[in-house]
Amino acid sequence: MNSIDFGTLLTTIFVMVDDWYQKQVQKTTLLKPGVKARMSDSEIMTLALVMDYLPFPGETQFLGFIRGNYFEWFPNLLDQSQFNRRLRKLDGMLENLRRSWVEQLVGESEKYFLLDTKPLPVLGLKRDKRHSDFAANATPGWCAAREMRYFGYKLVMLSTWNGIPIAYDIVPANTDERIAADGVLEMVSASDIYADKGFISADWQAAIARRTGNRIWTLKRDNQHLQHSQGLKRFISRVRQRVEGVFHEIQNTGRNPERLLNKTVDGFCVHIAAKIASHTLRLLLRRRFGIDVLTFQSQPI
Repeated sequence: MNSIDFGTLLTTIFVMVDDWYQKQVQKTTLLKPGVKARMSDSEIMTLALVMDYLPFPGETQFLGFIRGNYFEWFPNLLDQSQFNRRLRKLDGMLENLRRSWVEQLVGESEKYFLLDTKPLPVLGLKRDKRHSDFAANATPGWCAAREMRYFGYKLVMLSTWNGIPIAYDIVPANTDERIAADGVLEMVSASDIYADKGFISADWQAAIARRTGNRIWTLKRDNQHLQHSQGLKRFISRVRQRVEGVFHEIQNTGRNPERLLNKTVDGFCVHIAAKIASHTLRLLLRRRFGIDVLTFQSQPI
């Protein structure tokens, strides 16, 4: 296993992003008249993705690092405010880019998935929220797994068994988990999906099966009349550990999605999009090039 330098990683990611951009975006987008942007969309997205691979607490420190060490690569580097304004406009493009990577990572024959939710606090529970941009749609919520009350959103995610995010959504924290999952479950069909007890409801599971063909598997409550066999209970329990591992990896690598400190809803959403995209890219870099961005090591593939 050999070490790789940050410059090589940066170049690799930019080429991947820009190749996709040139093929998928510019061919389908009419050129708009006016002054050309100082930084290209590909440069903005590259830096948003790479930011998650370096141990900086925020964008100010990260952009300062780029300006001090790689300014010749990004001579038109924007300040933090300008960078964020441009990034917010690329929210949908980041998700389309991420989905193109998912297609490379996940085969059409994949039929086993994990479903779970994660709390995304945005403000202190007792803080005055009247003048916050989040007051209009974020809500108080309760995370049973962590016995935590918070104010913010809920991230619901459908992923493969090896941690590749297939689809996700951000909903107010007080949203019922089954309602929150309806949208992401439309992304797959005729599949076996393993989830926690928050998704227990025979009627809801039957409705999902009728609409999508997906089978939802959860552990039963002790007071339910019909119980799984002991073997199936053990299997679902082992699968649940995989679910927790996916969120643990997302939360504890790079910037913590619970501490993004954004002041606007749009800013928060695009940084979550960049977080999920960078996680997907990390898995693709490992598979395609043998690069582990957590250790900056490369190995033969």
